[in-house]
Amino acid sequence: MKNPLKDDLDHVLKYTKNLWEEVRNKRIFITGGTGFFGCWLLESFIWANEKLNLNAEVLVLTRDYEKFKKKAPHLALNPRIRFHIGDIRNFTFPEGQFEYIIHAATESSAKLNAENPLLMFDTIVEGTRHTLEFARHCGASKFLLTSSGAVYGKQPPELSHIPEDYNGAPDTMDPNSAYGEGKRVAELLCAIYSRQYGIECKIARCFAFVGPYLPLDAHYAIGNFIRDALKGGPIEIKGDGTPYRSYLYAADLVIWLWTILFKGELCQPYNVGSEEDITITDLAKIIGESSSVSPVEVKINDSINTPKNRDQYIPCTKRASNELKLGQKIDLIEGIENTIVWEKR
Repeated sequence: MKNPLKDDLDHVLKYTKNLWEEVRNKRIFITGGTGFFGCWLLESFIWANEKLNLNAEVLVLTRDYEKFKKKAPHLALNPRIRFHIGDIRNFTFPEGQFEYIIHAATESSAKLNAENPLLMFDTIVEGTRHTLEFARHCGASKFLLTSSGAVYGKQPPELSHIPEDYNGAPDTMDPNSAYGEGKRVAELLCAIYSRQYGIECKIARCFAFVGPYLPLDAHYAIGNFIRDALKGGPIEIKGDGTPYRSYLYAADLVIWLWTILFKGELCQPYNVGSEEDITITDLAKIIGESSSVSPVEVKINDSINTPKNRDQYIPCTKRASNELKLGQKIDLIEGIENTIVWEKR
């Protein structure tokens, strides 16, 4: 049976083919391997492993293997992927050496961040510290942290794209900053472990994305809009629709993550995302007019209280482009269409 992601995975392999040789006969440990990022990491790893005969293995940390097996049985049952049951904050260290560790586990739920910011903060910080300790224990040479653009705090309206050297930060008096502050501490821990223990830590500051495996019922506007469109509408915009966002397709995302892991500079944060901004209203309209669904109405729930300042969350990705030759290959409309087709399938 043809893999429904074949074209995407061929796309990923095209731009990462020269990276994989150093993984040959090696082992990779991944936290967060059952989430949105994790599924793409596993899909692309398996594709490269089979096409290039790498004889590599991945061990995935998870709290619920049976749940993941129902979600993605072809990944859960693949002989090159094994699973280690545990909590990110205190999992028992698995035996053996792992040359690479990808720490993609994070609880990004807006609901949790609002209702239990202490748990959010502790999960990020304790989980990162524990995973870095495991990197010491197993002799890992390279460690990738999937951080977030939330480390910059609120993007000022006069700054169209946030560069990595922008020194903004979340508001420390706002408990809702637990996620962003947690990621800042996680990055600091990577810098400390790199200096003290020689672990080659790489930082990917991730923004917003679209693609197969993206949860449609979480706090991601683009996922909610696709869900509404698949149900026949209407697409509901909870605010006034004026904020600007940008979205990188998941196949491009995973190219960036693998490249940063293997080739990124030590403790040099890289913004990961698209520079092509779009308002939430225009995003909803694009999804509502997708050729893969019947025309869908867009409803704006709050069209009166338009903010005085531009609300935006857009990265500058020149560092990744200049140093690693990374860029957006798949545009937003194609990414949306691919995601809708995947969901319908």
